Amino acid sequence: MYKSEVEAVAALAESYQEITKEVGKVIIGQDEVLKAVLISIFSNGHCLLVGVPGLAKTLLVQTIAQVLDLSYNRIQFTPDLMPSDITGSEILDENRTFKFIKGPIFSNIILADEINRTPPKTQAALLESMQERAVTAAGVHHSLPSPFFVLATQNPIEQEGTYPLPEAQLDRFMFNVWLDYPSFEQELNIVKNTTSNKVVDLKKIINAAQILYFQKLVRSIPIADNVIEYAVSLVAKTRPGRVGASPEADKYLSWGAGPRASQFLVLGAKCHAAIHQKFSPDIEDVKAVATAVLRHRIVRNYKAEAEGISVEAIIEKLL
Repeated sequence: MYKSEVEAVAALAESYQEITKEVGKVIIGQDEVLKAVLISIFSNGHCLLVGVPGLAKTLLVQTIAQVLDLSYNRIQFTPDLMPSDITGSEILDENRTFKFIKGPIFSNIILADEINRTPPKTQAALLESMQERAVTAAGVHHSLPSPFFVLATQNPIEQEGTYPLPEAQLDRFMFNVWLDYPSFEQELNIVKNTTSNKVVDLKKIINAAQILYFQKLVRSIPIADNVIEYAVSLVAKTRPGRVGASPEADKYLSWGAGPRASQFLVLGAKCHAAIHQKFSPDIEDVKAVATAVLRHRIVRNYKAEAEGISVEAIIEKLL
């Protein structure tokens, strides 16, 4: 597609800028969130968005799907949702033979809305699809479309009647991204844009084939050994009571991050470097993605909770 990797990285950086500009016509002020979502798409990972209702999480995902020219489905997770409501089910057709009807999971981008509202059995069906990128129904293997990307949202306020994701399942997500309230100026713009007749016409910037190409490109970006060592030692610092653990981890953490964190730190750093037109990531690129990668992989102990020390503050110290 491109003559050299240098040209391909430049094309990825340019596409990233265009996508950001196009999505920015609809979504105001969520630049860091958009950046994290795009890095996880280009790194072939999945993303968990945590934020209070009304911060345009759903609109963000719809807009990205439109700009990337990908098929999109939204699944609203509820306490009575069954695994087959996501993956699909077998029905008896008019010829009395079983036929598999595909569920909403068969799409390029899936928005799993309020994933913590549904029981573990249904969460597991989604998480299995994320890991295997396929669905098994009645012993038959059905591959999901490529690229395949899950964006799950979680509401941090209402914890009544919710089923928080276990740590092992949270680990499937590359990033955990927090959405914050917009600033006063941003909110003014949002209100002006959404309470008028203004219609935004979005251009399609890239397509599925280009995304798959960029995903391969990100993996092939060279990285220096000292940067990989930095990523691995950063993850080792989070493991209390182990060799290489930091004093903060021993004091405030009951559990640290696993090897998947190291993998995602390196992949995220490669992609972060590429979208900024750098041909090899450095330690700064690892630091740029560290909070989103580690936030859901380390577990605070009672001491940290009692002293009101947040996960972000601990990661900041580790960095």
